[in-house]
Amino acid sequence: MRHTYECPLRWADMDLLGHINNVAYVDYLQEARIAMLAEVRKIVGSRPEEGVVVVRHELDFAAPLKYRKRPVLIDTWVSEVRAGSFTTAYEIYDETPEGRVVYLRAWSRLAPMSLATGAPRRLGAEERDALAAYVEPAEPRTALTAEGRSQHVYPVHVRWSDLDTYHHVNNVKFIEYFQESRIAYTRSFHQEGDVFGAFVVARIDVDFLRPITYRAEPYEAHNWISKVGRTSAVFASEIRDGDAVLARSQVVAVGFDPDTQRSAPLPPDHHGRLLEQLALSGLG
Repeated sequence: MRHTYECPLRWADMDLLGHINNVAYVDYLQEARIAMLAEVRKIVGSRPEEGVVVVRHELDFAAPLKYRKRPVLIDTWVSEVRAGSFTTAYEIYDETPEGRVVYLRAWSRLAPMSLATGAPRRLGAEERDALAAYVEPAEPRTALTAEGRSQHVYPVHVRWSDLDTYHHVNNVKFIEYFQESRIAYTRSFHQEGDVFGAFVVARIDVDFLRPITYRAEPYEAHNWISKVGRTSAVFASEIRDGDAVLARSQVVAVGFDPDTQRSAPLPPDHHGRLLEQLALSGLG
């Protein structure tokens, strides 16, 4: 069984290419997930002392979504249930006369926790039974490489509005932090006279290892290139607090032609700079 959510779009969700930005997609998933879990809680009963945290996101972008007045549809279901976690799967799509148009497929691994202690807890029998009604197994994905060493450090300043009801930085904001650091990193190796092409995000994997809390002192986002192809590159990133790694991300960015709205080879300057960064990270 799948839960279907009608998600409204906002004008502010668009990026420079006129597409819905990759960060906004994660916000949409959160809204759809909360709506599905609200239905699950009706079955098992409300437990205000218990919560759920995201420990991993996996996102595969299939087609650009553009702003319009009508909502987009999001199916949410459960692909796996374990003793101390469960995984929700999603599909963002439109139904058209020609068939279904899918914009994103994604998965989130969630861990139940005690709000009183902040400690993880096991799922109860009622919770497992309620989630089982939504189970539909998913195919495994190929892991992305995160090898290499940091070539750029970006200061991550937490805003008060970034916090969720648990007083931690919300999972959506991590994606935004990684996006800001990735853009700053790309600008750092662009040199005067270089011709760089447009990039679109094709895949994002994020592991949430420790909570980020509000403070005046910035955290550090470390970035490097872990793979370069003819039309794409893999950006690896970590958010750190000193020696402690708080989150990891791997992003596949693909060259894009705004005129044809299709993937395209990277310009020689752009491709060359990425190869230089790959070598500097110890992988070239």
